Amino acid sequence: MDIDTRLLRYFAAVAEEGHLTRAAERLFISQPALTKQVKQLEAQLGVELFVRSRNGMTLTAAGAALAAAVPAVLDAWGTALSATKVAAARAARVLRVGFVASAANELTQHIIAEFARRRPGWRVRMLQTGWDDPTAGLTGGAADVALLRLPFPGQERVGVEVLLTEDRWLALPAGHRLADREVIDFHEVLDEPFVATPDASGWWRDYWLAVDAREGHPVTVGAVAGNPDEWLNAIANGYGISLTPEATARFYQRPDVVYRPVRGVSHSQVGVAWVREGEVPQVVRDFVRSAVTVSRRVSPG
Repeated sequence: MDIDTRLLRYFAAVAEEGHLTRAAERLFISQPALTKQVKQLEAQLGVELFVRSRNGMTLTAAGAALAAAVPAVLDAWGTALSATKVAAARAARVLRVGFVASAANELTQHIIAEFARRRPGWRVRMLQTGWDDPTAGLTGGAADVALLRLPFPGQERVGVEVLLTEDRWLALPAGHRLADREVIDFHEVLDEPFVATPDASGWWRDYWLAVDAREGHPVTVGAVAGNPDEWLNAIANGYGISLTPEATARFYQRPDVVYRPVRGVSHSQVGVAWVREGEVPQVVRDFVRSAVTVSRRVSPG
């Protein structure tokens, strides 16, 4: 019997959450669509996996047995898929570089050029992910190396070289009461609604809400955005403001969004990151050296 791994992932989410609505939100799909997928899996297996009630979804004995086995199945498939893609990329002389938004800002193209000088015949494939994965595919195996905004969840488990440091600014709708200010103190916006990254981004979400600088003051989330376009639209429509790297003002200009320096929050950094487990491929080491070389060339010492 052949089962789509997508159905298994959906089943695992419902099993873990114990609730269709929460699982659907986690998977970024509608509840009716998720219900349909669960029923499809039950039909293919010929067993009932959940007992449905007003309080949520409870696993049957068959469902509990499947829930215990599914993580290993998905992990094995993920490992096999990652190994396949890595082998194909190596054969094609392609290095997969993950990033979330502006990568390493203006350094990015110089890094790629330096890598091309070190590795003639190789090319870089830039892979952008949503904000639900601050590692840009690195820890999941979709990327060989990544240009990431620091800090990020899991940073202590990978290799990182810092490339640049920059201030965090505020992004505001053009008609905001503070839009004309040259500099904004963070304590002035503590009661403002903020645009947040998805829950799946972990404590990276708290970092970009500057929870550490609020001294216990609660956060009001006005909207959740999974990528730069959603983020910009939420701000422009007045659903919230947001902290952002200074470089955003250069890379994501819009007439209905303004960017202002902010006092009272820590800096942001960009780094090149790679998986440390096992033997690090030489081509990955070459990209890291390229990134560090360019960074030091631009900012000596």
